[in-house]
Amino acid sequence: MHNITFFEVTEPKEAYRSAVNNLLTQLSQNAKPMTIDEMTYLTTCNESHLFFLCIDNKIIGMSTLAVYRSPIGCKVWIEDVVVDKDYRGKGLGRTLIEKTIKEAKRFAPCSLLLTSRPSRIEANALYQSIGFWKRETNVYKMEII
Repeated sequence: MHNITFFEVTEPKEAYRSAVNNLLTQLSQNAKPMTIDEMTYLTTCNESHLFFLCIDNKIIGMSTLAVYRSPIGCKVWIEDVVVDKDYRGKGLGRTLIEKTIKEAKRFAPCSLLLTSRPSRIEANALYQSIGFWKRETNVYKMEII
């Protein structure tokens, strides 16, 4: 039996940054490597909460909660969800999302949101099976440099 752990990253260790960068390449071809300064900010600010899922002390997945308040209330976004390709198909994505949802409850009452590309069929099915529903909205993006 494997030892599965889940924890919030609260310090910018180089090993953590390396794990994030490895997982980011599996999440998106356009992902830029995270610098140690970015890792420091991410792990010390109040608005972002980075989590790792580990098997036998090996980091095999991550998720992030991004928290903010607007006039209509607290919103929490689940971002950058990825399980290492060598560990997919074993229910670990469900474990990662369920544990991330549990952490999001710290900010209740809130709306918990996430996005997923339509091409990620398995991920979309997982989110819906956990209780997320698809909203009818458009998401727009602009790069500000």
